[in-house]
Amino acid sequence: MNTVYFDLESQKLFHEVGGRDASKLLLACGVTWSSDRNDFGVYWENDAQDLIAELKSAGRIIGFNILSFDYQVLKHYAPNENFRAFRSIDMLQDIYKALNFRISLDSIAKATLGATKTADGIKSVEWFRNGELDKVAEYCKADVDITRRIHEFGRDHGYVHYYSKLGSKLKVAVNWN
Repeated sequence: MNTVYFDLESQKLFHEVGGRDASKLLLACGVTWSSDRNDFGVYWENDAQDLIAELKSAGRIIGFNILSFDYQVLKHYAPNENFRAFRSIDMLQDIYKALNFRISLDSIAKATLGATKTADGIKSVEWFRNGELDKVAEYCKADVDITRRIHEFGRDHGYVHYYSKLGSKLKVAVNWN
């Protein structure tokens, strides 16, 4: 079964589109990592249909906040697509169900892998606007790689680590088999 890890970066920020409607943010760059090809795929806005096709054909899609953010951004390009029908694991949603609060990917990456994100979505939008598309793609690839590594750790160990607001390293159980 082809497992696809997925993340995307947007062209705009929420305050620029008048609220939390992610479908108005527009796709800057989408990145997948496919277990079948053992490599990344990079998609720009004009490749949105190809990105959606890859996701639709995947045996399983894994991401961090993909249900509430990434799929909503893609809704702009496929308004009639039922992204919730895709076979997805949203790691943030699973962790939220266990803890009843949200944790950043960076907190989980630091505590579980000793790795940090290379930037953030605001910096990515700035790079996109400056035409520094290689930086956007590399940042998105790094997030997909961190997502993949966290998922594999959680799948293999049944938990991931995170840091509390007070700085304590804690565990949360996950079932990502």
